[in-house]
Amino acid sequence: LTQAENRQLEARLQKRQVKEFMTVFANLVDNCFTACVDDFTSKAMSSRENGCISRCVLKSMSTQTRLGERFGELNAAMAQDMQNRQN
Repeated sequence: LTQAENRQLEARLQKRQVKEFMTVFANLVDNCFTACVDDFTSKAMSSRENGCISRCVLKSMSTQTRLGERFGELNAAMAQDMQNRQN
């Protein structure tokens, strides 16, 4: 690829990563809000709701981190397997 094509590809990948992050974040907000917030009689969230939101976000972030790690592990294993097949 030429330098211009590389820059264009990199820009597309960055846009895609931002879009994917925003989708994951929007789903996190929606899921945690739906699961945790149920009292609309006050502007402030209750301590129970705050605790639930904190646990939900932490669990979701931990899950995303683990999925990323596992994807990396599988990707490395596949790359190693392909390299072994070529040799």
